[in-house]
Order: sequence, then C-alpha cells, then structure tokens
Amino acid sequence: MLDMTRRTVLGAAAAGAAFGLAGKLEFIPAAYAATPLEPAVGHYKYNVGSVEVTAIYDGIWRKPHDPTFIKNASIEDTKEALAKAGLTTDFMPIPLTVVVLKMGDRLIMMDAGSGVGQWQKNATHLPANMKAAGIDYTKINTVMISHFHPDHVWGLMEKGTNKPVFENAELIVNANEYNWWTEPGRVAKLAEGRRPAGKRISEVFPTWKNWRLVQDGAEVAPGIRIMAAPGHTPGHSVYMIDGGGEQLMVSADIMYVPAVLAPHPDWQGAYDQDGQMAIVTRRKLIDQVIADNIKICGSHFPFPGSGTFVKDGNAYGFTPTVQA
Repeated sequence: MLDMTRRTVLGAAAAGAAFGLAGKLEFIPAAYAATPLEPAVGHYKYNVGSVEVTAIYDGIWRKPHDPTFIKNASIEDTKEALAKAGLTTDFMPIPLTVVVLKMGDRLIMMDAGSGVGQWQKNATHLPANMKAAGIDYTKINTVMISHFHPDHVWGLMEKGTNKPVFENAELIVNANEYNWWTEPGRVAKLAEGRRPAGKRISEVFPTWKNWRLVQDGAEVAPGIRIMAAPGHTPGHSVYMIDGGGEQLMVSADIMYVPAVLAPHPDWQGAYDQDGQMAIVTRRKLIDQVIADNIKICGSHFPFPGSGTFVKDGNAYGFTPTVQA
C-alpha cells in the first residue's frame, strides 16, 4: 500500500495511458482493498505498444499462515504488512494469473498455470476465463516458461495421464532451469516436500521433443528477450516484451506477494531456493523497472496482475492495477 503522505502515486489518467488499458484505472489510498480477491470478470486486456496482453485469472491460493513462509519474518510481521495494504489477514492471499500475448497472428502464453486444480483445488478457472477472453488454447503457438514450480508448469500436463496439453506448441525455458530439474539424481537431492514435483518433472519433461532451451539474453521471439532472474529457482527467468516504444516485464515470481515484499524486499521466501540471490535479483529488476519506466506484471500480483512500483527509501511502494 502507498502512504499517500510520503509517496508519489500516478493519477488515474496517467496510469491508464501508461498501461494502455481498455478500462478506467482508479488509484485510492487503500489500493489493495479496492482489488477484490475474486474478480467479477476473470480476464483483462491491455496494450503494450503493438502487443495485446490478456491477463487471465486462474484462482487464488488462500495459504494458511505459516511461520516458515518468510524465513526472516514472523507471522505477526507478515500479517502487519497485509493489514497495511488493506488485505485480509485471515490467510496469505496469493492470486494466480497467466498472461497471453497476441503479437500479429501469434499467440504466446507466459507460463501455463497450475493445471485445473492439480496444484490448488480452487485454481480451476483458467480454461473458462481463457475461453471468455476469446482465446483458443489449441491456437497457442508458444509457451514461455519462467521456472518449473507447479503453479507455473502443471498446466502443461493433463491430470493423471501427464499427456502434453500443448503438444504442438514450442516450449521455451532457460537451459539452466531445465538442466537443473532434469539432472540425474536431482530428485534425491531435493527437500522431501519437493520430491513429488521433482519426480514428475524429471520423468515427464525429457520425453517431450518440443522444448527449446535458451540462454540468458536470447531473443526468444521477435520483440521478446529472456533475462535470467535466479534465486527463486536456479534458472528462474523473466521476459522483456518490446511493443515498439513501450516495454513490459513479465516478472513471474521476483516479487511474488508485493504487499509483503515491496515494503520488505530483503525478506526471504520459503520457496526461494537461494534467498540471498533472490533478494539481489528482486532489487536489481525492480530498480530497472522504475528507472526505465518499464511496465510490469507478475504471476501473483492482485488481479489483473500488473501495477506500479516506486522507490520508498530502501524499499518500494506498490500500487496494483484496479479494474473499475
């Protein structure tokens, strides 16, 4: 939440122009409170230059409070951060949003979601919301993966059979991420709670022939470049979209709960495999977004999954985009 007496907030008209949104934007002091946990409409379109971006709501993880969720903060600390943002403190609200880009006649999906209830039982809305947005998933040409956590890749596989959902689409991922998860013996090295996911990945993904493993900085499609963003996972990556005069960072999980991590960027999440590296990455990329006036969306930002960061001393303020 932005303290209106200390921080500069974009006006509604300026922010609407900045994001090229079709609908009106409203920024209010309790901006998070104006963002419903469950949106009435589960899809939202905006433009980044010539690129049409559709945010698609999959669901929300009502994560029970857990003292291990943030390694260097207590439950009381995280509840305080949520309360200051005007959010519920009954649980940790973690929305799940997938982005689809329309670039000419090409449809590009950024991550694949959590697989219609395969990861969280209430994260089942992606297919219906995609259809309502006028997107035919069978026409997806490319899926660009940020990292191999279940809420980002279980949507690549059908429940039970592990059959590929996007059999004819090109699957793009940072080579470091793919190689780390599929390395022989990797499953045994994982923490016990992560072994089932590691086993599924190591057994299924290498059998598919439509992977394209890329390096940091590669242009993975005209106007799209991959950037390494390690820490959350070894090969975690963000994608920079150039729409011709405007840019969008598809930031995945570098700032996965802005209400908590924007004011406390040095807090380490339990799901960050290298917490210190995740902090360095978080600060570097958010500073870049601010300095270069780059638009940003994130997988777990309040729906529709985009917003505005500003510097606040040694931390950040975040104003989520609000559907009006």
